Amino acid sequence: MAYFESTLHPDGVAELVIGHPPVNALPAAGWHALSAEIARLGNDAATRVIVIRAEGRGFCAGVDIKELAADDTLIVSVNAGNYETFKAVHRNRVPVIAAVHGFVLGGGIGICGAADIVIAADDASFGLPEVDRGAMGGAAHLQRMFGVQKTRYLFFTGEMIGADEAFRLNAIERVVPRVELRETALAVARKIAAKSPAMIRIAKEALNGVEDGDLEAKYRWEQGFTLQAYMSPDSAKTRDAFVEKREAKF
Repeated sequence: MAYFESTLHPDGVAELVIGHPPVNALPAAGWHALSAEIARLGNDAATRVIVIRAEGRGFCAGVDIKELAADDTLIVSVNAGNYETFKAVHRNRVPVIAAVHGFVLGGGIGICGAADIVIAADDASFGLPEVDRGAMGGAAHLQRMFGVQKTRYLFFTGEMIGADEAFRLNAIERVVPRVELRETALAVARKIAAKSPAMIRIAKEALNGVEDGDLEAKYRWEQGFTLQAYMSPDSAKTRDAFVEKREAKF
């Protein structure tokens, strides 16, 4: 099954488009495939910049909760796929631009938080409803976009934050009309791609090196708590409620 399509344009801009209806929530196999493709593109000497975007109702709704509800042993594989995907973005040899629209949830936050630049359509909204899905993870990436206080508020409440407010808080580079999203992202990518590939690759490694802390180690720490959460009866209760489209009561 195809979860995405990728194209390397002649100017060195690689465009990866997620497409897995209805909400671009990927199963374990999808996350593993995505991580491998992002890494492959970055290791291609012809690639100068990667743009990740999506088709459909939203950018990415994270993991396939229905798959996990049917077989919760897949959480280990899903965790591994998420980890490798976000690492493939963050540690990529070239800059990665996330061009997002609609809902950006869970794994979508992971991609954005790992990316170098985020450009959002004016209809984009960001959220990390992990607590309401009986899981943990993603806060390290959300905190890379937002400050500590806003991250904790969003994580504890499960509330969404719109593109304009995200821009005001310096969490994203810019907000554009939905119809202009793809071309805006590609224009930024072309501007970077026109520069020395060697210098840009050195700059990417240098910028990662001066960050505060190890993003992958922080996320790996969180994932341990995801496994702990899944051992709780409340976790199953939240997943069942989500699948059955009802509110969980505690």
